[in-house]
Amino acid sequence: MKYKVKKILFLGYTDKETSLHSILASRGCQVDHSSEKIINASDFDLIISFGYKHIIPNEIIINSCPIVNLHISFLPFNRGSHPNFWAHFDATPSGVTVHLIDKGIDTGLYLFQKRVFFNTEKLTYKESYQILINEIESLFIHNIDEILSLEFEPKKYEEKGTYHSAADLPKEVNWNSIIDDQLQILRKDK
Repeated sequence: MKYKVKKILFLGYTDKETSLHSILASRGCQVDHSSEKIINASDFDLIISFGYKHIIPNEIIINSCPIVNLHISFLPFNRGSHPNFWAHFDATPSGVTVHLIDKGIDTGLYLFQKRVFFNTEKLTYKESYQILINEIESLFIHNIDEILSLEFEPKKYEEKGTYHSAADLPKEVNWNSIIDDQLQILRKDK
C-alpha cells in the first residue's frame, strides 16, 4: 500500500516503551521522537502523541500536519488525566480512542474506538492500565493503513463526556490495589 505519510514526529513514549516506533519504521516511515515540549513541527506529514505529558501549542495544532492522539479512555468520557482511574470511580465506560488533536483537551474528532470491559473484582489499576495500553496499540496497528494513508473519517461524539485534571486524583489511590477494594475505600472518604 502506498502511504501519504513518510515522516512522523512521535511524541511521548520512546521506542523502548512502545513497539509502535518500529512498526511505523517497518512501513517505510521515518520516525523522529520527542518527549520534550515541541516548538516546531513543520517538517512532518503526521504527528502521533502517545504518553506525551505536554499540551501541544495551538500554533502547531493550527499550522501543522494532522496530529493523532492515542488515549486510554472511551472518549468523550474521562478526558484529561488518569482516565483509567476515573472510568472506574465515575462508573463511565472504559476503552481506548485514537483521535485528532484540536485546541481542547481530548476533544478532537475521533478516528477509532474500542470499548474495554474489566473484572474489577480481580484486577488492579496497574493491571487494567497495562491492558488499556495493549488495546490502544492494537487498535492503532489494526488501523495503521488508514492512518498512514490519511484516509480516515473523523467522527463527532454523541455525548458530552467527562473531564478530570491531575489535581482531581485522590492522594490515597493505590495503583496495586484491586479496583473494587480501592473504590470502596475511596468512596467512604468522599
